[in-house]
Amino acid sequence: MKTDKLLYGAAYYDEYLPVDRIETDMEMMKKAGMNVIRIAESTWSTWEPQDGVFDFTHLHRMLSCSKKHGLQVIVGTPTYAVPTWLARKYPDIITETHDGQGRYGHRQNMDIAHPMYLKHAERIIRRLMEEVQPYDHVIGFQLDNETKSYDTCSAYAQKKFAAYVRKLFNDNLSLLNEAWGLDYWSNRINAWEDFPDVRGTINASLGEEYRKFQRKLVSDFLAVQAEIVASYARPDQFITQNFDYDWRGFSFGLQPEVDQWEAARPLTIAGCDIYHPSAQDLTGREIAFGGAIARSLKKDNYLVLETEAQGNHGWLSYPGQLRLQAFSHLANGANCVEYWHWHSIHNAIESYWKGVLSHNLKENATYRECCRIGADFAEFGTHLVNLEKHHSVGILLDNVSLDALQWFPIQNGPAYNDVFRWIFDALYDMNVECDILSAERDIDLFSQYKLLITPSLYSVSDRLTGALRDYVQAGGVLLSTFKTAVADRMLKIYHDDLPHGLTDVFGMTYDQFTDAVNVGLKADLETVSTSAADEETHAVNSSASPKQKYTVHSWMELLLPETAETLAYYDHPHWGDCTALTGNQFGQGYAAYLGCYTDKDVLKKLLGFLCEKAGAPREEAVFPLIVKRGRNGLQKEVTYYFNYSEETQETVYHGADARLLLSGQRPHSLIGDAAVIKEGTRLSLSCWDFLILEEL
Repeated sequence: MKTDKLLYGAAYYDEYLPVDRIETDMEMMKKAGMNVIRIAESTWSTWEPQDGVFDFTHLHRMLSCSKKHGLQVIVGTPTYAVPTWLARKYPDIITETHDGQGRYGHRQNMDIAHPMYLKHAERIIRRLMEEVQPYDHVIGFQLDNETKSYDTCSAYAQKKFAAYVRKLFNDNLSLLNEAWGLDYWSNRINAWEDFPDVRGTINASLGEEYRKFQRKLVSDFLAVQAEIVASYARPDQFITQNFDYDWRGFSFGLQPEVDQWEAARPLTIAGCDIYHPSAQDLTGREIAFGGAIARSLKKDNYLVLETEAQGNHGWLSYPGQLRLQAFSHLANGANCVEYWHWHSIHNAIESYWKGVLSHNLKENATYRECCRIGADFAEFGTHLVNLEKHHSVGILLDNVSLDALQWFPIQNGPAYNDVFRWIFDALYDMNVECDILSAERDIDLFSQYKLLITPSLYSVSDRLTGALRDYVQAGGVLLSTFKTAVADRMLKIYHDDLPHGLTDVFGMTYDQFTDAVNVGLKADLETVSTSAADEETHAVNSSASPKQKYTVHSWMELLLPETAETLAYYDHPHWGDCTALTGNQFGQGYAAYLGCYTDKDVLKKLLGFLCEKAGAPREEAVFPLIVKRGRNGLQKEVTYYFNYSEETQETVYHGADARLLLSGQRPHSLIGDAAVIKEGTRLSLSCWDFLILEEL
């Protein structure tokens, strides 16, 4: 879905404020150039203080005042935190999980399989939708908030799961026992009434099927909400959801608890919440990977429904960084930047997750920078909205493979999202933009890419391996890492040679692996070549000491080349004749397999080699100077340059004649007064600076 302008704003909670200042707040938002607020998603207990008793006073205050001040509104359905009366009436609405029975207080601790929760959730959504219908400045609706299954293991959920499994196996227990290998440790199920509590299972196939089922609960829940909301919404109003990501104190990788591609199906437009380190730790990587996943869900632009203004401890941006971050979102294809939240909260657990305004609710440095962003969005938005991005490199992601590395972790080694970020961050640092693909759903899109990468794609169907085979045979370049094509979609390990169904594509197999202890890597410089863009890395050579560079970390597969050439060997007194990396010509294409987790500089060399072989374009610049490109709604190429560092960075412009749209430093003395920026023009960016160029 395209939008007619850039959306810029914040979440707003009149019901949280200690004083009545709604007029002041919305005047300040308008002054800051904000044009949208998100409301209503957090306070079911305010809208329905007792069962069947409704009070939408704050809702109408926010809707009426926002209309008066020319602010558009996204209304959220308030179902992610239940009121006290509902928990008292149905105590088991607070769900049981793998950790036991929950207690009231936290949000997102209810059982989304509970029939009375679903009944009351539908009622509050319908009442809310009836209240907002008269307001024509409501532009869209957000379903729930960062929805997950909350690890429900309730009796309701497990009963539904047993019915789901019976249907999955056509009521045939013999098929179930064979598929899941339940003879092991006498786990065999011989009658449906004996179906065990999932929380005790040691069987990865059964446990993984329950994880899939939990993700299905999320998709079904959002689909029901979407259907309810759509029955009230106007044709011009969108429906979205603020998907979030794996969390390591900030957004980190693919969300384990939601199949976001499936959950996004009933949405008009995808939305996301992206949080990241700032100040000295700002890199733009989280903005980039989060945007790439969000962009992939509907294969279109997306909304950033939450990101930080001042944010959590240590996230206060240096002067100019907030503006740099806002345009970083746009460069990845976002059409909206909304802060969580407008005002800092004065009580409860998120009191120090600060908003645009601090606790004194006055103008501050963050607010003044927001004013500059708002003015930029208003002036240049028609040139930056609806950015179309098409890349030649794709990364395949998969929730089942993510779960597999939780069931069968690498001891003291990388989890699935570590491997994903290892690959993504290396490409990001090299200024190779990429798309994210759902491994099993986006098979029909493989041919659009010159290079496909599968980070630890542990679980594969025969349909997927067949598609990868066809892709390489037709001329594509494929890179797979360790732990790819090991098991089927139920995590039962294949009993043929690994990687399953792809041994001839890669021209190798393996049947042994071990922990990497004091292991290095040696490679052929003539094979894994060094380009000008790799000058910041060191050459890989046979004399490299594993204690100095090119260490193999945690995991190593001992590859057995057949038709493949060896691109790298392990450097070790006993494993030194064993292959670590192979490359193989297959049909018209090329397939490389990396059997170990190693240093990023080696990975960058390999990726550079494969990009060159695939004909995937690269920029001359490398991190901390990041380059992003796309085509705007005016059908002109827009090029963004970002300097994520304290040091001045220089590069050379490549492209058609262009003009400077905007820069972080105004006026930008390092560009001068040139009306036209031509091929070969040298560009210079000071610390935390950015430039935006548009072709003429």
